Amino acid sequence: MAMSVSQPAGRGGHRRRGRRTALMSEINVTPFVDVMLVLLIIFMVAAPLLTVGVPIDLPETQAKALNSETQPITVSVNQDGQIFLQETEIPIDEVVPKLQAIAQTGYDERIYVRGDRSADYGTVMRVMARISSAGYRNLGLVTLQEQDQ
Repeated sequence: MAMSVSQPAGRGGHRRRGRRTALMSEINVTPFVDVMLVLLIIFMVAAPLLTVGVPIDLPETQAKALNSETQPITVSVNQDGQIFLQETEIPIDEVVPKLQAIAQTGYDERIYVRGDRSADYGTVMRVMARISSAGYRNLGLVTLQEQDQ
């Protein structure tokens, strides 16, 4: 008993030569858009959390916000009188040497002083006086925008 395998009619068992199927050249952008939207949401939520990490209760004023292209150096004084350069606690004697070490543009560096609403006024002024007497010219106090009631 012999067994035979039949091939489909008209095809001969293999493809015709010279005829190729075209490659699909379309890109499915739906997964790309989904990923980008998720990243956008993550950055929108995370961006406010990336501000200076020292918890300070800032006073409110009617002053307008300053335009700034670069990230300023921030010196903070909390309610207990502790002094922070960016997020690192430092003694008052080390404020000027540390500023000189990290100031990229020298004495033209923008420095913001953040003083807690209940911090000792004298401590905030001592910090500002040391920075000013060291020769830094762009020194400013940070406050919150006053809310109309």
